[in-house]
Order: sequence, then structure tokens, then C-alpha cells
Amino acid sequence: MFKKQLIFLACIFVLLITVLGSCKSKYEKLRASNDNAKKYSEAIKLYNKKEYSKALGLFEGLVTRYRGQEQAEDLYYYYAYTNYKLKDYTSARYHFKTFADTYPSSSRAEECRFMWGYCFYLDSPIFSLDQENTSKAIESLQLFINLYPKSDRVAEASKLIQNLRDKLEQKAYANAKLYLTISDYQAATIAFNNTLRDYPDTKYAEELEFLTVRAQYLYAQHSREDFQEERYNQAVVYANQFADKYPNSRYLKEDKQYKKDSEQGIVKTKYILAEALTNQRLANKIAKKDTTKIQPPSEKGNENRKIPN
Repeated sequence: MFKKQLIFLACIFVLLITVLGSCKSKYEKLRASNDNAKKYSEAIKLYNKKEYSKALGLFEGLVTRYRGQEQAEDLYYYYAYTNYKLKDYTSARYHFKTFADTYPSSSRAEECRFMWGYCFYLDSPIFSLDQENTSKAIESLQLFINLYPKSDRVAEASKLIQNLRDKLEQKAYANAKLYLTISDYQAATIAFNNTLRDYPDTKYAEELEFLTVRAQYLYAQHSREDFQEERYNQAVVYANQFADKYPNSRYLKEDKQYKKDSEQGIVKTKYILAEALTNQRLANKIAKKDTTKIQPPSEKGNENRKIPN
């Protein structure tokens, strides 16, 4: 009895393998054939059944064969979307752009031009990583708006661009704070100012302006004495500007303290420099101190800088 059951199960297994094998061979046989019309119709069926991997296998062999023919436009449109459905946004955006460039008079050109930018948008990573695709997404979506200003997709494209700009703003904010964290105070001061210049409406404005005061004060404090007066004076300027602009800020108490400490620093450094005029040992000690001047670029032109973990 057991032996008969085993033979029966083995027959069922062989039958399943045969059926599955025949199904696979049927697809592979079609893929290897020269029946382009059948390939085309089957690829469309597979696409509509959401079997995108199989559809792509057929579309890939048809794209060059139908080039210049009447069906080429429809074929390439499906081909671009098949890559998109498979989440291969790098290939999809290339094919969407190629479609729009090849068939500029097509009723689908506008859609494909939008999808080109949208694929860049989908490939835009978190703010701490390389932002090349973010910048390219902004450029391609802005080009879409310029080319099709009356399109129904303009509002969506504008919203996507704003999301991308918010990401670049967040990166600039984080990078600027990073300089302060690693005690590169001069670079921090410049980066805070660059971020405020590049993103004047940033939601981080109050914090960034306060951190500019802090960074400038610390930059002055860690400078050589013969540079301190000028740098402390700049800290006082920043502190006054902050107090005038944000009279009710939660940072106001600290801002006033940095101003007071900077003014005291000016008095102290003047005293030390005056003493150095008659004390050669002190003068030599001051002269041996190092002062570093680093000019970080604007974060708007430095989107690809990575934030260390």
C-alpha cells in the first residue's frame, strides 16, 4: 500500500515538473523565436497581467527590431513603464527621456518628460547621502514646468521640487552643525552664514543665527591673541543682530552671555598684547600659536558632501 502511494506521488511530481517545464519552455521558446508580432502581443498581455519581468524579457528584444516602424512609439512607451514598474528607476528615467526626445510631438511626450524627473525624485536618497540625484530631479522637474507651463502636472512637479529643496536645506543645516560639533569654529561660522544666505526662508533660521553667534565666539576664543579682538568684535555684531531680530528668543539669555564674554575677551586680549610689547618671551609664545583659516564652500554647491556617521 505504501509502495503504491509512493509511486502515485512520484507520478504527480513528475507531471508537475513536466507542466511547469513546458510552461517555461513555451515562454523561452517565444522569446527565442523570430515571431515579433506574437512577441509584441504577448508582452502587452504580460504587462497588463503585471508580470513585468517576463514582459521586459520580450520588450528588450523588440525595441531595436521595431525601430522606425509604426508600432515603435507604443512599444517604447510600454518598455519605459515596464522598467518603472520593476522599480529600475535609473533605466526608466533614461527611457522616459529618450521617448520624449524621440517623439516630441507625441501625446505622451509630456507625461514621459514628467516621469523622467519623477524617477530622479524616487532615486533621491536621505539627506545625509550623496544628493546628485536630488539636484538632477530639481533640474528635470523645473525643465518640465518650463516646457509645459499649462500642464495639469505642474502643481505636482512644483510640490516635488519643494520637497527636494527641503531635503537640500536639511543637509546644509546638518552639515553646518557638524562643523560646530567637530570644533571647526571658523568653518561653522561660514557654513551657518552660507546656509542662511542660500535658504533665507529656512525654518531653522533662528537656531542658525544663534549658532553663528556661538561659533564666532568660540572661533575668537580659540584664536591667537593678535586675531582675537577682531573676531570677538564680530561675535558682538552677530549677538546684537540676533537680539534685535529675535527679542523673545529662547536663546536670548545665552546670546547676551556670549556678547558679554566677547567684550571681556576684547579687554583681556588687549591687555595681553600690550604686555607682549615689553615681554619678548610672551610675544614669542603668541607668535608660535597656530591659527587656521578654512573657507568651506556654500552648501548649495556642496550637496554631495556626506555627513560622517
